[in-house]
Amino acid sequence: MEENKTAETPSLDLNEILMQRREKLAALKAAGKNPYEKVKYARTAMSADIKENYPAYENKTVGIAGRLISKRVMGKASFAVILDGKGTIQSYLSVNDLGDSYADFKDYDIGDIIGITGFVFTTRTGEISVHAKEVELLSKSLLPLPEKYHGLKDEDTRYRNREVDLIANPEVKKTFTMRSKILTEIRRYLDGIGYLEVDTPVLQPLEIGAAARPFKTHHNALDIDMYLRIETELYLKRLIVGGFDRVYEVGRIFRNEGMDRSHNPEFTTVEMYQAYSDYKEMMDEIEDLYRTVAKNVCGTTEIVYQGVTIDLGKPWERLTMAEAVEKYAGVRYSDWKTDEDARKAAKDKGVTVEEGDSATKGHVLIAFFDAFVEEKLIEPTIIYDYPVENSPLAKRKPTDPAFTERFEYFIYAREMGNAFSELNDPIDQRERFVKQVAEKRAKGGNDAKLDEDFLTALEYGMPPTGGLGFGVDRLVMLLTDSASIRDVILFPTMKPLKK
Repeated sequence: MEENKTAETPSLDLNEILMQRREKLAALKAAGKNPYEKVKYARTAMSADIKENYPAYENKTVGIAGRLISKRVMGKASFAVILDGKGTIQSYLSVNDLGDSYADFKDYDIGDIIGITGFVFTTRTGEISVHAKEVELLSKSLLPLPEKYHGLKDEDTRYRNREVDLIANPEVKKTFTMRSKILTEIRRYLDGIGYLEVDTPVLQPLEIGAAARPFKTHHNALDIDMYLRIETELYLKRLIVGGFDRVYEVGRIFRNEGMDRSHNPEFTTVEMYQAYSDYKEMMDEIEDLYRTVAKNVCGTTEIVYQGVTIDLGKPWERLTMAEAVEKYAGVRYSDWKTDEDARKAAKDKGVTVEEGDSATKGHVLIAFFDAFVEEKLIEPTIIYDYPVENSPLAKRKPTDPAFTERFEYFIYAREMGNAFSELNDPIDQRERFVKQVAEKRAKGGNDAKLDEDFLTALEYGMPPTGGLGFGVDRLVMLLTDSASIRDVILFPTMKPLKK
């Protein structure tokens, strides 16, 4: 590429630059050249297409358009670089070709949207370029790009001003292009094995008894409080009751909770339910889905995440929670004959159990898992057979009712998804919901109620069903090697700045 220079004079402060740009706009309008009146431009080629297929474009006339990101004015001739939806391309402009419009071009600012018509050629330095025969200002930029286009590095500014981040950091656009492809491949996979995509309500009339805290709002016409959903599960299972065999939803979820590198209050999940199935079949499906999506999007099932190579292609390790605790903590669940034995084991190992003296063996097992196991699960690992204490929607194991047919899978020490053999006993479900609502109210969730519509649906009869939900954002993080969930959500939740 030819030498690049920005249009702003380094000695000018921001206020002077803003004033100059507005003065230029006023002059354009006064001359009858209002750039905002443009309604269409005949763009016939994109930067990457020209570069990747140069023999087909050489000496051909094209119309290109995009954001002016650099310019080098050399008297009667200039070089400019524009950024379009597929990358950047250089253009050569001269007074001999452009006449009076060359003077207009010299007054363009970095950040302006311009259109160029000309023929494709290669410069003496080997740069594929467009030799301009016409140039046109399509939109005026009144704000300068950050620090000569390549300077936007501050994370807070990037997330708040994603539109500028996309201009300044080309790899960001690649991440979100991959996100779109990942969603396409998820849908293609599920559609291909017989699932039907559906939509369920985002606004819901009650705060269900689940542990997550919802966002609350008010519907004026109905004069009722409503809640943004914290999951899509219960409505989807009602569809299984209604006779659909396989359904899924790509759903936006809202939880009024903390934020960190893997949590955002607004995020995206996929939940999928299959009648006449169980959690073992869902294990096979999620392994195959991940392999297929990775292969089709990344070209390989062996990916590198944060410097660690992870192989999604090989069979995932599968351990019960009790086996995992024994493997990584050296403690055997089968040695605990009573709840007191379990609490003593926790005390001996320095493991804190939130339930204290009321903790059961199940509570203690969960605490051991959190303390010793999760951080070790780097390669894809399925942990199954969870205690009933933290699995209110999963079916109990017929051979051991203290446990449920539930699994979660972990990659890079991060929980990526959750699945059950779904509880379809309406009496057992009601008892668990009652207990769950009581626990939530004890913690201040006074709006928590039983979902009587769901319980009624179960009483009509739901077939044996396997269900699974996984976070789309965390999968995108994994396949794009993104350290934070904010890097894969276009507009993450941010606290407003004081103006």
